[in-house]
Amino acid sequence: MPYRHRRELPESVREVLPPHAADIYKEAFNAAWEEYGHDEARAHRVAWAAVKRKYHKDERTGKWVEGPATDA
Repeated sequence: MPYRHRRELPESVREVLPPHAADIYKEAFNAAWEEYGHDEARAHRVAWAAVKRKYHKDERTGKWVEGPATDA
């Protein structure tokens, strides 16, 4: 079930992440899929964790943006 293209990602990922973040998600998912014996739930958790290292969800707009979250 590894993803070859961004367009194959689940809609819940594809529709909310910017393209670069979706690429991070895809690569992390694929690596975790292999590393953890095709455990889909774990691969999704790893992929979200990878995205959250470079992106955060802006509290004001609700969109995923690059960079650390700012605590205001």
